[in-house]
Amino acid sequence: MIANRPYLVDSDVLITAKNLYYAFDICPGFWKSLLHHHQEGQLFSVDRVRNELLAGRRTENLVHWVMDEVPKSFFLPVETDEVPRAYTEIMMWVQRHPAYLDHAKAKFATGADGWLVAHAQVCGATVVTNEQPAPASRKDVKLPDVCDEFRVPRENTFDMLRALGVQFN
Repeated sequence: MIANRPYLVDSDVLITAKNLYYAFDICPGFWKSLLHHHQEGQLFSVDRVRNELLAGRRTENLVHWVMDEVPKSFFLPVETDEVPRAYTEIMMWVQRHPAYLDHAKAKFATGADGWLVAHAQVCGATVVTNEQPAPASRKDVKLPDVCDEFRVPRENTFDMLRALGVQFN
């Protein structure tokens, strides 16, 4: 089965894969499949996710992979007026949401999640995240809840891999 919408990957997908089930030394096929499906035009992320991944200046495999293996085209920049407009609408919703505490709103404003949802909304993509929805949370603005509010489809890593037909032999 081949996905009919492009995927936009959240940083937690890459971080969790590296830390848990798809470590570079255990499953290099996972990382190769991401690059393959990017080349096929099916898998991307956004430049803000790249910034998050590189922010720690860690000397770990994921940072090296992003810097040395991943083409710049994997991380979509803000190139049109539509993405900032969508982002502004998302941020206005978060800021006006009565349940979220001020520090949750501020944390969301500095992260990549709002940009990920805005890009997905504009380009008709599916967001891939391992975060779980938590609509009653006051302390965190969860990516799945924002996706749901703005009718942006979302999937977890395994659903994406199945839809792309990825198999590790």
